[in-house]
Amino acid sequence: MRGGQRQALMLLEGLRGAGHSCQLLARRESPLWRSSKERGFDVRTASLKLLRSASQEADLVHAHDSRAHLLAAIATPKPLVVSRRVAFSVKQGPFSQWKYRRADRFLAVSQYVARELENGGIPSDKIEVVYDGVDFAEPAREVFSTGAVAVTLASTDPQKGRDIAERAVALAQITMIFSNDLAKDLRRASQFVYLTRSEGLGSAALLAMSFSLPVIASRVGGLPEVVVDGETGLLVENEPAAVARAMRRLADDPPYALVLGRNGRRRVEQHFGRLQMVERTLHAYRKVLGVT
Repeated sequence: MRGGQRQALMLLEGLRGAGHSCQLLARRESPLWRSSKERGFDVRTASLKLLRSASQEADLVHAHDSRAHLLAAIATPKPLVVSRRVAFSVKQGPFSQWKYRRADRFLAVSQYVARELENGGIPSDKIEVVYDGVDFAEPAREVFSTGAVAVTLASTDPQKGRDIAERAVALAQITMIFSNDLAKDLRRASQFVYLTRSEGLGSAALLAMSFSLPVIASRVGGLPEVVVDGETGLLVENEPAAVARAMRRLADDPPYALVLGRNGRRRVEQHFGRLQMVERTLHAYRKVLGVT
């Protein structure tokens, strides 16, 4: 269950809460498939044949990744909405261009991703920016635990910058947790470090900000739309010494870290809430269907 899958599940819950009927096609026994089943959604195993038949009863089809986009472009004549979460450029081959022309609307996860779509030849009037949503299960934090504890993702994806984090923490001499369970580990942290070489937005950074934690993040992709440098966190170059300096700055000045964390929580509440994400998505659906 990475960021995109969590957003799809959150959207399903929001649409159901707004009175809309939804059906999910997903890889059988995947984390998203199981989690959606547990919440009582109509979940079926994704296939070209099933997508073709199931979509006959739908008003529109929403594809949440590249493979789903391709299957929907082939299998259904219904209006097609496509979420775009990645920061890399649109491929320019004829088949790729056909696939992108088939979509009626793109939901870009950030302004950065929207620009990449435009640079790839997608008309701007077919693009909506729909930021990720965050649930606020965690109360706002007023104090951090004693001692500096940084949390970062345990991802082995070479794009995610774990190698930079390992060198930076050695320089900063700060305790770091390489987390496989952010919701658990953020509760005992005093800062969150999110290093990546490519990023559409950064849902993990948003989650950390909802925990009132200051975020140190790479100055790449859509992350500057999440982390306001010097206000809700610190943006850094992907260089170990720069990351280490930012980590030490927060560790050595807890009042400053606390202010950044409070500001970050406020920013997420204002711009990245679950309800905003669901309503923006519904707004895009209405445009595609020509209803108000």
